[in-house]
Amino acid sequence: MNGLFITGTNTGVGKTQVGAMIARALVAAGHRVGVYKPVESGCASENNALVAADAQSLWEAAGRPGELSRVCPQRFAEPLAPPQAAAAEGKRVDRELLRTGIEYWLERSDFILVEGAGGLMSPLSEEDYNADLAVDLGLPLLVVSSNELGTINATLQTIITARAVAPKLPIAGVVLSQTALREDDPSVATNAADIRARCDVPLLATVAYGQRKFRSTVDWFALGR
Repeated sequence: MNGLFITGTNTGVGKTQVGAMIARALVAAGHRVGVYKPVESGCASENNALVAADAQSLWEAAGRPGELSRVCPQRFAEPLAPPQAAAAEGKRVDRELLRTGIEYWLERSDFILVEGAGGLMSPLSEEDYNADLAVDLGLPLLVVSSNELGTINATLQTIITARAVAPKLPIAGVVLSQTALREDDPSVATNAADIRARCDVPLLATVAYGQRKFRSTVDWFALGR
């Protein structure tokens, strides 16, 4: 299985935007891209069904492959960590489905993008963290970090944690993502250089606020092998 497990230094750091950009780049290069968001909370209700916004964005970017419902098979309404959101509905996150839901995409794709929920150590179920699922799927990690003050610490901590809890899992690199204008934050102009200087994994790309395409070419397919 070729692919990447997209994790973040926190929630709201731009994982979905980066994932969608990678999906568009891979599709443009002629690849069949599968997208998988194992569980999503904070879903809106439309026509008596829960809609996973992140999953839909990834699906659209990948060219609408397969069935949208298979992108995110576990959806919950409350904007909480998945196990708490499930509990609010009297349910539990299905641990097995977290892992087996990706099987739908295996025969339909030559590259699969998996987006976690929250940061690397955010809980996915009562027993699982994102890191646990990443290990079981065996996909290289892509760390998305928010371009704002404090990102150097958050990025380094995520990399250190990944190596501690998943020492055999390769880290493909870091993408620095700007999710707001932050005109009053001077670190936006210096964070990329600091991350390059202090991290021993590559800074693959920086993404400006509102950007939809990467400004430099990255061989995403090779990183996911």
